[in-house]
Amino acid sequence: MKLKLKIWRQKNQDSKGTFETYNVEANEHMSFLEMLDVLNEDLISKKQEPVVFEHDCREGICGTCSMVINGHPHGPNAGTTACQLHMRYFNDGDTITVEPFRAAAFPVMKDLAVDRSAFDRIIQAGGYISVNTGQAVDANAIPVEQVDAAEAFDAATCIGCGACVAACPNASAMLFTSAKVAHLAKLPQGQVEEQQRVLDMVKQMDDEGFGRCSNVTACEAECPKGISIDNIALLNRKYFAASIGSEKQAQ
Repeated sequence: MKLKLKIWRQKNQDSKGTFETYNVEANEHMSFLEMLDVLNEDLISKKQEPVVFEHDCREGICGTCSMVINGHPHGPNAGTTACQLHMRYFNDGDTITVEPFRAAAFPVMKDLAVDRSAFDRIIQAGGYISVNTGQAVDANAIPVEQVDAAEAFDAATCIGCGACVAACPNASAMLFTSAKVAHLAKLPQGQVEEQQRVLDMVKQMDDEGFGRCSNVTACEAECPKGISIDNIALLNRKYFAASIGSEKQAQ
């Protein structure tokens, strides 16, 4: 199948980028990233600079293949990362537009690669537990309700790809932050520090320059792991309770 690609090219964070057009022949069984590999091999053979894009596992787990394909983070298929998007979902002769995630907190490093280290700093602010556990605890020693365990697991499936930020018109990171808060808040081990955690993580999120959530729900629609916006509601409740608690302590 023959395709026309309109790809965003940008030399570095400080330079002005532009779309450039390329023609490529792809096999319908290729993944989207394999198709980009073919394009880069062709560019290299012509002594041209290849397109820079991030990738690691190529199994829909690592979350690094962050790019917007035809206006959708990770492409038009629901619940799919860019590396798991296959060319059979496109037609011969299609024009495909590929660009990086657009958010002030995700500056473009080069071409399709963006700096998502802001997510790392949000997790460092509180996405962990620091209780002294001593020796490894038996799996059944701490009873957890099945519903809570399932909801914690669902929240923990967030891969931190940033699609929620790219999909949000405000570039909000609330879905990501709420998923990290929720998967710990739902478990007994995470409840010891939950008030300080939510205050610290929300503060870091705001400091990074992410926008405010206005309940557009595009984040949930574009999330490749189907993270629910119910987590945002939980974060808001936890943040409100923690804010009241911190004000009482200050008095």
